[in-house]
Amino acid sequence: MFKLYAEMKTGGAVAAYSSFENDCYNFDFQEENGKIKGVLKAKKDIKMLNFTLSCEKNFESDDLFYANGYQAWTTSREFSRSDCLNGIMKISNISKFTKDLTGISGDYSFAQYGKTGVFHSYTYCYFRKKGSREITLYGSKSERQGFTVFEADMNGGKFLIKKDVEGLALSAGQEYEIFDIAVISGDFDKVFDEYFFDFIGVNKPKIDHLAGYTSWYNYFQKINEDIILRDLDGLDRAKEEVNIFQVDDGYESAVGDWLFPDSKKFPHGMKYIADKIHEKGYKAGIWLAPFNAQRGSAILKKHPEWLIRDNATGKPLLGCVGWGGAYTFDIYNEEFRAYLKRVFDTVLNKWGYDMVKLDFLYSQCMQPRNGKTRGEIMCDGVDLLREVCGDKLILGCGVPLGACMGIFDACRISCDANKVFGGQLMNKVGVNCEIPSSQNAINNTIFRSHLDGRAFCNDPDVFFLRDINIKYNLEQKLLLGKVNAVCGNVLFVSDNAGDFSEKTMGYLKSFFKKKDYKIHMAEYVSRDVISLDFSEDGVQKCLKFNIMTGKSNIRDDIL
Repeated sequence: MFKLYAEMKTGGAVAAYSSFENDCYNFDFQEENGKIKGVLKAKKDIKMLNFTLSCEKNFESDDLFYANGYQAWTTSREFSRSDCLNGIMKISNISKFTKDLTGISGDYSFAQYGKTGVFHSYTYCYFRKKGSREITLYGSKSERQGFTVFEADMNGGKFLIKKDVEGLALSAGQEYEIFDIAVISGDFDKVFDEYFFDFIGVNKPKIDHLAGYTSWYNYFQKINEDIILRDLDGLDRAKEEVNIFQVDDGYESAVGDWLFPDSKKFPHGMKYIADKIHEKGYKAGIWLAPFNAQRGSAILKKHPEWLIRDNATGKPLLGCVGWGGAYTFDIYNEEFRAYLKRVFDTVLNKWGYDMVKLDFLYSQCMQPRNGKTRGEIMCDGVDLLREVCGDKLILGCGVPLGACMGIFDACRISCDANKVFGGQLMNKVGVNCEIPSSQNAINNTIFRSHLDGRAFCNDPDVFFLRDINIKYNLEQKLLLGKVNAVCGNVLFVSDNAGDFSEKTMGYLKSFFKKKDYKIHMAEYVSRDVISLDFSEDGVQKCLKFNIMTGKSNIRDDIL
């Protein structure tokens, strides 16, 4: 059924093969009983470049392909053969430098975008007929050998399974498991239960619902002790529904200098804040970008030898463009690993925080290195974070999801929500699939809802109820809040709830309250209109809305 294409370097030259056995390798391939397995045994020293299985597949007009995006922020949804997923900037004359910067958080340098009917999916994918709950899922057991990429060319009639093997170095005689994939058909929920619990073997997340506050989406880095404590008190009227309060970016003296909070902003230190949160009876959360250090940070000046270097230039690898640019530390540097352990011991045990939100994790695996693939590196990074955090709660963000399924307790499954519902200039020119976007956040929250309670507890990002510092009408606010409540179980606002009217406080408590939600069907019924059929505590409801305008049928019986 499948044909093979393999490309590699051996003996200083690039060689391409379509055979399952040759003078360079033997590929032991099995396809039976709902499993696709393949083990590569090198006969020579080789450095892998490409490894792809392909087969013919006929796609009809009502066929849908689910594509799971590269990382937590990346667009993920069902696509038809007439759809097109654009990559970075639609402006054709932008410079290579600008493309590199806008594409830094995604897979644009090693994946295809912008072709009608051609889509790719990481770790798992599924096929579905429009209007049906029956799916056929293809899912990888682990990404520890490299990211597994499923690609559908819906107009060309092709289905491909790729292993991202770039950078993989094998010695003669070495064996390497390329594929371990389940093929499961049946009812939507039954298939995902079988995939996660039976095939991958994950345990249910140890948390099932978090509701509360995070500081970022109101103040960004402009936080201080007074703001945090004021907003902490502001939740008192919703106290029965709140169990988490998180301090986001802005408390540290610089990104990377986690052990040195800004003493002007937080004169009593961060333990004092955690203690105040605990006095309210909430879990205390705090944000870090554990692999990154911004330009000018003390840790970067002291330890430039800890940085990942660009494979091509040898210069420090820029991991993100925030904070004026931040570089990435190498998890394989033993001194950095020891430093990271000290950071988390301080934050979790000395300061007393119960949960860490760990952000921009994709930066660790932007390029393969040391004979390892991107997927191997990301999984090693996730393992390190779990090791240094012990049994404390981890909320992942900006991370390829396949690496943290069953390991992190909770994870972001969408990009940041935009404070302007209709989007800003960067949304209108299509900078990339990861930028803050209300539309992308709502889309991903719905179409990754199947991960909640299986891979981890879903964080769909914040919703807004305040009237200042945002551009949403009431209908748009309620739409975002309801979608988050139905499809996720990490529910955050960044509002000072102390300013809320009684009616607004009622909305907040309703969205925060844990309810028995079950999604029966979610799909695009036209280009911009989504229909979400669900039950709430046994009551059947349907939310139908235009994702671009926020116009919906939302009313009291749906709320």
